[in-house]
Amino acid sequence: MTPACYIGVDVGTGSARAGVFDASGQLLATASHPLKIWRPRPHHVEQSSADIWAAVCQATRSALALSGRSPQAVRGIGFDATCSLVVLGPEGRPLPVNDAGEADRNVIVWMDHRAEAQAGRINATRHRVLDHVGGRISPEMETPKLLWLKEHLPDTYAGAAHFMDLTDFLTWKATGSLWRSTCTVACKWTYMAHEQAWDASYFRAIGLADLAEAGFARIGPEIRPPGTAIPGALQAAAAAELGLPAGVAVGMGLIDAHAGAVGTLGAQGLPGDLAQRMAYVFGTSACTLNVSAEPAFVSGVWGPYFSALVPGLWLSEGGQSAAGAAIDHLVRLHPLAPEATRQAEAAGHGLVGWIEAQAARALVDRPLAGLLDDLHVVPEFLGNRAPFADPGARAIIAGLGLEEDENSLIALYLAGICAIGYGLRQIVAALKAGGADLQTVVISGGAGRSALVRRLLADASGTAIAVCATEEPVLLGAAMTAAIADGARPDLPTAMAAMSVAEETITPDPACRALHDRRFAAYEKLQALFRELRQP
Repeated sequence: MTPACYIGVDVGTGSARAGVFDASGQLLATASHPLKIWRPRPHHVEQSSADIWAAVCQATRSALALSGRSPQAVRGIGFDATCSLVVLGPEGRPLPVNDAGEADRNVIVWMDHRAEAQAGRINATRHRVLDHVGGRISPEMETPKLLWLKEHLPDTYAGAAHFMDLTDFLTWKATGSLWRSTCTVACKWTYMAHEQAWDASYFRAIGLADLAEAGFARIGPEIRPPGTAIPGALQAAAAAELGLPAGVAVGMGLIDAHAGAVGTLGAQGLPGDLAQRMAYVFGTSACTLNVSAEPAFVSGVWGPYFSALVPGLWLSEGGQSAAGAAIDHLVRLHPLAPEATRQAEAAGHGLVGWIEAQAARALVDRPLAGLLDDLHVVPEFLGNRAPFADPGARAIIAGLGLEEDENSLIALYLAGICAIGYGLRQIVAALKAGGADLQTVVISGGAGRSALVRRLLADASGTAIAVCATEEPVLLGAAMTAAIADGARPDLPTAMAAMSVAEETITPDPACRALHDRRFAAYEKLQALFRELRQP
């Protein structure tokens, strides 16, 4: 009998990826396919659900071909995605989320901030639902975006049969089921999972009473935990597009960062228990996730959400709205960036990867303090997600000179990475003040593959940074939901412990503490100064 394998599919901001894993969690192959992105206006970011599904199918077929396994060996498939909003009309027809009426562009991407005004009005209600988003809802979340659609594109809003988180769109495409994941609706839609209900009074208070009056049919009348097997499994039409047999098990999905947490937090060999670990998913944005037996209400930290990640436990979620994207944008501001890009491409690297390699070599001969000098960065290009819940925050660069050489480019990169670590340090401190006993940060995401980044984050945050053996923890987390849906693993904690293994833990270097304490103090002063400058 052919050994079973499981497919995890991850839809990020720029690409759809698929990974094939064996039953023990060993990665067999991966493939990716790019996604289209439209930015028609400032703060507006849109995608196409048809383009996303086509990319998912292409990546899945390619990954399976590279794995050497036959389609008949696949026993389950699981999905994760960014928390983007998909708008569908009757029969699944896409509806436009833009003034141009382009129906193919029917996805408001997670990073879209068009609904800042709506989020502000919602926060002014001080509704009790907001207690479960750190006291302030973000324009990244879905109810402000729904309100924006109702106010600015009323025909789209009225004509929509379904509003879906992107993950739930993918499971719907695969199975035809309108079930929504507890992970998506609790974390981004204000579903009160501990009460197993939507709060109708919240929707009435913010101007979306029609959703409540219709029994929440358009946003999720049936909610199920991640990994739950979806009845009907993989339908024939979707199976043909994915290159898989019909009837393959499909599990309820996860938000992409949450899949990274599932793929790492329960790994064999990590110190402490689940509640003493925090997942740090470092991608385009950065997301922090930790669980606890009791709810922890921390200002500026999203949650607590019940059973949104691990059944029976409460989830707290923080992070940085721009992380990898912030570093990429930061270094491209440097005058040497065009020439450095040419050198990077000639060497077969991306710009950030090339700078990282140059930085690692520079640190052999010069101490970090000497490279950084008096350069300080607060890389909040897209606001502060946690612990201040301040979408209006913006980046600050202090200490720039007229230098245009490679050393100054390296310094800018290193200052940016250290600043990401200082943001992480703030989040850890806020959670500890709220009662969390965090001892280890378990990193995943693209930037987490870098030994230099892990070392800088450990020193800058003052927290141990662990990494798991798998190269693709986010895809592994999605594949775990497939294994649960297939019945190969009884539940999420069992799958997490059986299919992931810790590889390394980096502890902070005591010799760097004084440097980072000084720079962290400067970081917080710059943040505070900009908040002061923004006051009317």
